[in-house]
Amino acid sequence: MPQDLSSDHDPDDSDTEFIEVDPSGRFGRYKEVLGKGAFKKVYRAFDELEGIEVAWNQVKVADLLRNSEDLERLYSEVHLLKTLKHKNIIKFYYSWVDTKNESINFITEIFTSGTLRQYRKKHKYVDLRAMKKWSRQILEGLQYLHSHDPPVIHRDLKCDNIFVNGNQGEVKIGDLGLAAILRQARSAHSVIGTPEFMAPELYEEEYNELVDIYAFGMCLLELVTFEYPYVECANAAQIYKKVTSGIKPASLEKVTDPSVRAFIEKCIAKASERLPAKELLMDPFLQSDEDYKSIGRSLSLRTHHSKGSFDQIDIGENAKDSSPEISRDFTVQGQRRDVHTIFLKLRIADSSGHYRNIHFPFDIEADTAVAVASEMVEELDLSDQDVSTIAEMIDAEIRSHISDWASSELPEDSFTGEVVSSDSSASEAKEAGSPFLNESTLSAGNLALERFPSGRGFGCCRI
Repeated sequence: MPQDLSSDHDPDDSDTEFIEVDPSGRFGRYKEVLGKGAFKKVYRAFDELEGIEVAWNQVKVADLLRNSEDLERLYSEVHLLKTLKHKNIIKFYYSWVDTKNESINFITEIFTSGTLRQYRKKHKYVDLRAMKKWSRQILEGLQYLHSHDPPVIHRDLKCDNIFVNGNQGEVKIGDLGLAAILRQARSAHSVIGTPEFMAPELYEEEYNELVDIYAFGMCLLELVTFEYPYVECANAAQIYKKVTSGIKPASLEKVTDPSVRAFIEKCIAKASERLPAKELLMDPFLQSDEDYKSIGRSLSLRTHHSKGSFDQIDIGENAKDSSPEISRDFTVQGQRRDVHTIFLKLRIADSSGHYRNIHFPFDIEADTAVAVASEMVEELDLSDQDVSTIAEMIDAEIRSHISDWASSELPEDSFTGEVVSSDSSASEAKEAGSPFLNESTLSAGNLALERFPSGRGFGCCRI
């Protein structure tokens, strides 16, 4: 006798009913949320025409309507997705604007295994051949983007926005929200990315598509070591100092396989020496599959944002603005990225004509203007009196985005930051014993951390 398909084990009907249908009637959205991003929520959906599951990306624009630049960026992302057709770029099906609910919706393919970072953390033992296969796919996607005229630059490539279909070993580049087409001159201006993956020239706001190659190199470094690049730094200002000084991530020293390390170093070389995706795809490292080593066989390293360590960095006298005779002017501008984060740009101009641009994310749920301003003053060698000035400007800018934002009080001891010591990352790394890691580099002494309440940092650019 055939079994009754309407048994008690069937899914709840509410889970299988469409919550929303697109204007064409082809795509239906379920209530299951697959992920959340900047202004964006991703739902599981179904394509009735093809009979396949898809991802329904819904972007609420109510908060963006007051900012025409953010709205224009959003439209550009959707338009850009429509034009890109490549096996290693996220596939785009359909989009429309929902004026009633003030949202933009677009349908993309669904990924069964999440992001490459999630996938790598789940599968700790990966053969080097698989790592090469992932690398080739990412580079092929980048070659496609960069071959456009003008080139398409991703600007924020990292393992968090590279997606995986694990059952097919398929890797695709997604999250092109920061991508833009270079027009006329082959350079671009003003970008906020992820400091750990930002090439030195990005801080100078004058760069080309090779910044994506640098970020790819950092992705490969993370995949090999299970460690975020520059985890030894407590915040993005320290990352900035190391990157612009040509100091490579400490985790690179842990990669003892010479072929792996040499390839990563080619990717993160100086811009003038960095090879494009097309040439890297021809590199002997990616052409050979003879290496059967397993990367991460005994790796147990984890990414530590709140338990990292860093070496004290000496800043040259020419990089300091500590002279009390120099007067400074401050300005703050903000750009809201999602419901919880506003990216701020602090411009510091002095009487000698020099200025610095400091880009930093502000978490409205965890950060306070005083805490952020205090850490900037300490890291950037400003005067204690500047804390209140910068904090007031930050509060004012936040208030322009959030009308009911309450200004933070300036405590008497606000000029000093709490220092927390930690040596856990070194001890955990030592236990790993991976053949790809050099244990002598894992010891740490006098480790210290200092960061915002949210765990976020800031990055700066000196002109």
